[in-house]
Amino acid sequence: MIEALALAIALAMDAFAVALTQGARFRPGLPGAIAIALTFGVFQAVMPLIGWGIGAFALSYVEAFDHWIAFGLLAFLGVRMLGGHVGEEEASHRLTGTALMVAGGATSIDALAAGITLPTLEGVSAWFAVALIGVVTAVMSAGGVALGRVAGDRWGTWAERIGGVILIALGCKILAEHTGFL
Repeated sequence: MIEALALAIALAMDAFAVALTQGARFRPGLPGAIAIALTFGVFQAVMPLIGWGIGAFALSYVEAFDHWIAFGLLAFLGVRMLGGHVGEEEASHRLTGTALMVAGGATSIDALAAGITLPTLEGVSAWFAVALIGVVTAVMSAGGVALGRVAGDRWGTWAERIGGVILIALGCKILAEHTGFL
């Protein structure tokens, strides 16, 4: 449960950062905030579902080293987020219509890769993890828009970096558990 929540929060950080910047720069009202939150939440739930399907199909072929794959993917995504530029392009334009859909897809590419690791989470239903990722992303994105309206866009990069650290830590935990270090 804690792993699934940590994964959901980490994956939501880039969407949160984009939503935060949207709130600061464009001050969307309630309908705009809801559209951003729902779009990001749906994309962040669908993408790991696709990744999970890929991972579940391939799991029998890679079971002996799946923990290394999970570690590598999560560490790669985490390091990428530490750079603080994951949602930069999406945040620089007002997100409505097609631009919002493109941003939803762009901010959830990491969720596709992370979805491949869902079969490695012990004691957590992949369906539950996918739903949790979507709900956490929607809630954090709505909060990001609201916070951005108040606090400005200077916190977006730090949110992505925190998400990166969480992903790296989760990858290390999976690797440690499966190699007998935990």
